[in-house]
Amino acid sequence: MPQPQIPRFKQSALLAQALTHRSYANEHPEAGEHNERLEFLGDAVLNFLSGEFLYQRYPDKPEGELTALRSLLVDETQLAKFATQLGLGQQLRLGEGAKLQGGRANPNLTSCAFEAVVGAYFLDQGSQVDAIRPWVVAQFETVVDGLAVATKQLNPKSLLQEQALLQFQELPKYRITSESGPDHDKCFKAEVWVKEQRLGKGQGKRKQDAEKAAARAALAALDALP
Repeated sequence: MPQPQIPRFKQSALLAQALTHRSYANEHPEAGEHNERLEFLGDAVLNFLSGEFLYQRYPDKPEGELTALRSLLVDETQLAKFATQLGLGQQLRLGEGAKLQGGRANPNLTSCAFEAVVGAYFLDQGSQVDAIRPWVVAQFETVVDGLAVATKQLNPKSLLQEQALLQFQELPKYRITSESGPDHDKCFKAEVWVKEQRLGKGQGKRKQDAEKAAARAALAALDALP
């Protein structure tokens, strides 16, 4: 299987922006805009394309399984792996502080860079989703079957939803309780509640990772219940 490649851009400035972290833009005002707006756009594009891709690929899977699988397909861990395959970490323009703190290997930074590249490519192709679908789907194809096999084992939020419905007849609710740290190394804390009872809490570099950690803690607590 050929090594994944960054797509060919018509507008090189868009790719440069996608690979420009806020820390670099702060130190080099002449560099122009950093990549956070492109990251926002890429996240939306990825959520749509991953949902469409899974809906078509697995016509027999119910909504809950598709949602859990999509969560794994576009979470920080997997997007960082896509970024590594594309060599984005080495191409990121980072400030000196972010470099010293290992930013090129930081999953939070590299996953965000991947989202930004997707957003930039979408704009580069005239905001035509059909034009970028083949490249994005090619990334998904490399991992989706393995993720599908492990979905239930690896997605604590899906498991907790099942347990909460079984034991309490209610869906769990997640709350982000705090956010701290610089842009390149965020820390979110989350809690999960069912029937006004806090079942677990956790933290992570992204909101969804903090929620997953809280779900794991809740599952451990539920297993301990008599």
